[in-house]
Amino acid sequence: MRAAYAIAADPTNPRAALRVADLPEPTPPDGWTTVEVRAGSLNQHDLWSLRGVGLPADRLPMILGCDAAGIDENGNEVVVYPVVADSADPRGYSLLSERYPGTLAERVAVPPQNLIPKPAGLSFLDAACLPTAWLTAFHMLTTRGRVDEGSAVLVQGAGGGVATAAVALAVALGKRVYATSRDPGKRERIAELGATAVEPGARLPERVDVVIESVGAPTFDHSMKCSAPGARIVVCGATGGHLATVDLRRLFAMRLDLLGSTMGTGPELAALLNLLVEKDVRPVIDSTYGFSAIADAFGRLESGEIFGKVAIDFLH
Repeated sequence: MRAAYAIAADPTNPRAALRVADLPEPTPPDGWTTVEVRAGSLNQHDLWSLRGVGLPADRLPMILGCDAAGIDENGNEVVVYPVVADSADPRGYSLLSERYPGTLAERVAVPPQNLIPKPAGLSFLDAACLPTAWLTAFHMLTTRGRVDEGSAVLVQGAGGGVATAAVALAVALGKRVYATSRDPGKRERIAELGATAVEPGARLPERVDVVIESVGAPTFDHSMKCSAPGARIVVCGATGGHLATVDLRRLFAMRLDLLGSTMGTGPELAALLNLLVEKDVRPVIDSTYGFSAIADAFGRLESGEIFGKVAIDFLH
């Protein structure tokens, strides 16, 4: 079967560690099942894997990918939930492509409880963009951020998968949304999603109830200053630097909640799928590549110029 996989770790040139070639069919562990993948999408996690982060040499070669939608062994259209219970990992879980082969292959083995029915109203490509970035954003907004208790949201660094998903979802949930980007072109596209787009560090017309933070050090002081009393600052990454300065006086005086967040649950993925159908929202797709052009798709992801998700159509 065709697969995209890491053969090594290359911290400076991750695409040099990528191979696209035929590999043996998956051998499911006892109790697992197999999905024929129809579509997938890329995440920064895939580039980090190629750099060797979280993927030690003794697990190579490793099929990459966390996101997929396809057909299960009974002919059902499904979305793959990529989180697998893993007692050997200090988190208590691992993602597909960390310890078990990932989704960037024509077939992937998963536990049957990781298969979520795909609504008929979503295409395979749309559904394949959701399990990692969009689920992370949904979990940040709803479970960690308790966005239902607030009316205004700030999303830092919109453009990438999680931040762009957070903008679209917060708008769909009826919130006033502000989003930052250094790129004027991306600010225009943010505005098209229904948010107020501003430059990083800009003063907002109001304090917000929830901040979606994935940038880190460059934006964190701004996130603190934009927060209303009792606001939740939800952090899922630190693409701009992980050593942020926190003004503890503001933290306690404003009674702010500083919350870490990662991924989400299977039931949350099902709820996200239903929400998109109900609200007629579709994931923002930057570009779509056929499987034969997957190396180019990784190049697009690595460029940093994307707005939304890089999708992979396995039928082309």
